[in-house]
Amino acid sequence: MTRRVFKRSIYKSPAELHAMLPAGAATAAALAEARRLVAPGATPLELDAAAERVIRGLGGRPNFQLVPGYRHTLCVSVDDDVVHGIPGDRPFRPGDIVSVDGGAELGGWNGDAAFTVVLPDPDRPDVVLARQALSDVTESALWRGIAELATARHLNEVGAAIEEHVEAAGGYGILTDYVGHGIGRTMHEEPPVFNYRVRQKGPAVRPGLVVAIEPMIVAGSIDTFVRDDEWTVTTADGADAAHWEHSIAVHDDGIWVLTADDGGAAGLAPFGVTPVPIAVR
Repeated sequence: MTRRVFKRSIYKSPAELHAMLPAGAATAAALAEARRLVAPGATPLELDAAAERVIRGLGGRPNFQLVPGYRHTLCVSVDDDVVHGIPGDRPFRPGDIVSVDGGAELGGWNGDAAFTVVLPDPDRPDVVLARQALSDVTESALWRGIAELATARHLNEVGAAIEEHVEAAGGYGILTDYVGHGIGRTMHEEPPVFNYRVRQKGPAVRPGLVVAIEPMIVAGSIDTFVRDDEWTVTTADGADAAHWEHSIAVHDDGIWVLTADDGGAAGLAPFGVTPVPIAVR
């Protein structure tokens, strides 16, 4: 989820990094359950309820529900809705491109992650192919940004790497009005994490930095508007959108993707980066 926040040190101690692991794991488990349920005929509200059961069953609470004015566990955005879609009871349809964003608070620490899935539709293979390509570019841009974090000296090198990756794919736009964020005791902390080049270097990448990287990529114009529900961000031209996100910790021995079951090993392998577990110190 992308909302603004802030003010405290952006760097965590080794003990604090280790304490963030359960929240990341709960977030990953909740989104895995939501992903299992995404299918034509299912509803966003069903995903929302299932994700909440997982988080509470692990002793946590949905941190999206802690955002003033929001009462759901997930944001579920379909087709031209980019982010912050409020779960409803309209069933998913074949061919839908569905982005699911969620997070957990556990032990006073937070996790935040998102994925996109394209539902099969044998009657519209061209639509499915185009939407899957959009999701794939967004996911690979996320992992390219995470890989950059492993070697970057300053945080804004991540956004430059993401933009370069998306530009190479051609024909896609990167939302500039919505960006990633730091994460820790609250879901949204300093610093902002851009998905595109900016002139400033940003803060130093050093042990203790924990960020949520979340590219939001569209198949058309990057112009958006917010629907009458005052939450759902939608493309102005009706183009499809995709959203992928992970929470990542930088520590003394490397990086670790807190919201991935394998710490990010599979996603980082194509970029030659091996994540390192956070040791107890």
